Amino acid sequence: MMEFNFNFLTGVKPREYQESIFNTCIKKNCLVVLPTGLGKTLIALMLSVERMKAFPGQKVVFLAPTKPLAEQHLEYFKKNLTELFGSLELFTGSVSASKRKKIWQTADIIFSTPQCVANDLKNGLYDLSEVCLLVEDEAHRCIKNYDYNYVAQKYKEQAENPRILGMTASPGSEEKKIKEICKNLSIEAVELRTREHEEVSPYVQELTFKKIYVELPEKFIEIKNALRSLFIEYTEELKARKFLWEAPSKGNLIRLQKKIMASISRGHKNFNTLLATSACAQAIRIQHALELLETQTQESLNKYLRELFKQAASKKNRGITRLVAKPAFNKAFTLSNELIARGIEHPKLEKLIEVVQEEYEKNPNSKIIVFSQFRDTARLISRKLNEIKGVRAKVFVGQTKKTTLGVGKRKGIEETTGLSQKEQKSVINNFAEGKINVLCATSIGEEGLDIPEVNEVIFYEPVPSAIRAIQRAGRTARLQEGRLIMLITKNTRDEVHFYASRAKEKRMHSAIKNIKEDLSNGRFSTKDIQRRLD
Repeated sequence: MMEFNFNFLTGVKPREYQESIFNTCIKKNCLVVLPTGLGKTLIALMLSVERMKAFPGQKVVFLAPTKPLAEQHLEYFKKNLTELFGSLELFTGSVSASKRKKIWQTADIIFSTPQCVANDLKNGLYDLSEVCLLVEDEAHRCIKNYDYNYVAQKYKEQAENPRILGMTASPGSEEKKIKEICKNLSIEAVELRTREHEEVSPYVQELTFKKIYVELPEKFIEIKNALRSLFIEYTEELKARKFLWEAPSKGNLIRLQKKIMASISRGHKNFNTLLATSACAQAIRIQHALELLETQTQESLNKYLRELFKQAASKKNRGITRLVAKPAFNKAFTLSNELIARGIEHPKLEKLIEVVQEEYEKNPNSKIIVFSQFRDTARLISRKLNEIKGVRAKVFVGQTKKTTLGVGKRKGIEETTGLSQKEQKSVINNFAEGKINVLCATSIGEEGLDIPEVNEVIFYEPVPSAIRAIQRAGRTARLQEGRLIMLITKNTRDEVHFYASRAKEKRMHSAIKNIKEDLSNGRFSTKDIQRRLD
């Protein structure tokens, strides 16, 4: 085992499992799988120091998927490296290309998004020949055509002394996908640790997990039945037109829509295909409405139905016009309006308010993150929680951008939503300082960002992705005891998603174990993986 020289570090010392993983990373290109908050960045820091000592004058490139995350890693390195160690620089799109080219000549460690470095490489601003370490954070993104892959490929082609470190809380549940990540990064070893691992467990606190089930009210079920009848009508039409052969899940319908649109773009514009396109689009719309009804809020469902009426009034989409004219659609809309008028919301929202209120009565200094899938839900949750004495809730969502509620080419009315990166940073700082004590977050709160330790993480709905479930749960029970609460609506996709993510997490651990054993025993290399995937 290599002894690390701590003279270059200030105020931080690795744990036993971090040193163990570090020693693997020194010798081999490594994929490190560690839950959020358990110190992947320190391993990257130690490896950066060691590689730069081994290859004086060479550089380290540290990539992260977003600018705030790249900035966060830069600040961590600045905080924990001695000032004289080297020049640390941040590359962003706001820095001109000519200036980035100049900075590249003198920088020792560059922090950037993959898009920025990929564009620079394509434009010939510099090459990666003198980079002795490439770090790719959130390495589960290293699939398909993401820029991580382009940079990694160029690095393998150009570097004189290559070493690659991939880091993630979860690479996914499918062995094929994990192998693809390993292939793209030329991984030679995989290091996995969970909260339960004997090396890690002394450093984490007890995590209490609780599922809270609610029932859909009778009026909600009436709306569900009306929407369900429409959904069946459209999916049966797709079957009759010989287009739908699989279960009509949301994912299958979206894939079918892409397939039909591709066929039309190739010139197959017959009457049957065009009608199938419309039926598929309406089925997806109804599926989305059902998801809002079952798992989100009555307010978000009502808003979506009203948007469809607005689109129908503009007469730009005949399919939507026919949809909103159907008696079953009007029944669903009328019932939803009645519930809104009476102030009746999804029972999960009522239960959430109850849970948060209990927590703040018990501990006024608590910090909570509530995760939800949709921005409208996050906003309503924040509004309702701010009515509780002692609660200072704030919405935490992705960047400002134009969004639409439509499907296909003819989408709905555009609206600008979200927070800029500067606003995101301000929200996190206020949360750390206690000015905010509840974050109502969408997926932006799941990945990477240095959100302070919280007492309680609440899933407003289960997510079917193992990656997202693991990242959400990792926000608590690191330095202090924490609670994980999951709200689940009975007999809905909530239950399906809960069990799906649990099964995927188990498959992930099994897949990583198999790949790790095969790599360590020499049964195959990343070249073999490439051959098998091809």
